[in-house]
Amino acid sequence: MLVKTIKTRPLLPPQDDLLSVIKESILSLKENSIIVVTSKVVSIWEGRCVKISEVKNKDDLIKQEADLYLDKEISKYDVMLTIKNNILIPTAGIDESNANGYYILWPKDPFLSAQKIYNFIKKEYKLKNLGVIISDSHTTPLRTGIVGIGIAYCGFNPLKNYIGKKDIFGRELKMSQTNIVDSLAVAAVYEMGESSEQTPIAIIEEPGNIEFKENVKEGLLKMDFKDDLYYPVLKGVKWKKRNKK
Repeated sequence: MLVKTIKTRPLLPPQDDLLSVIKESILSLKENSIIVVTSKVVSIWEGRCVKISEVKNKDDLIKQEADLYLDKEISKYDVMLTIKNNILIPTAGIDESNANGYYILWPKDPFLSAQKIYNFIKKEYKLKNLGVIISDSHTTPLRTGIVGIGIAYCGFNPLKNYIGKKDIFGRELKMSQTNIVDSLAVAAVYEMGESSEQTPIAIIEEPGNIEFKENVKEGLLKMDFKDDLYYPVLKGVKWKKRNKK
């Protein structure tokens, strides 16, 4: 697997054209590539930017954007923990870094955005097999540092299923599935960096045994609360529902 980053011009809030940046920054693409795009530039493309000076209370904005949230007073870091799009993430994904005085919200419909990017790239570069991941940085409980996570995908099966197969000693696997989306996002986000690299796009070539296909369902990575391995932890706090505008 080869991961290479693409340096682009800055995409400027409150809105900028991501597709033209892709076209001017990527000269060619190989078949069976996975394109990883950071959620921040997707949000700028969508105009999902709010001027900081116009927001009276960031916490209220977070509560509007989150599906579920916990009051930040319970955190020693004064950070609001939230769940958005079935992903546990601080501040509903709202970011201020590299935002030039704006709050950058998460994409409104990341799977729809991934589909639009997929359609554009596939047509522009005349590709048969292609994958798209919209990524973000993410923290992992009980681990220091951030890693990548995929908040949406398109063009390939996001899971590799080992259930029913046997390990090297003949033991049948009953639960094991590889999350391909997040695995690839980790590698891409590591290469793209977190500060002034100006590389919001990564190309993964020769990603391995990927099943490329169109019209992949959105919910394949979604895990309901009560089915989750960590449900005993998740149910131990009083989540609050989103504030309606």
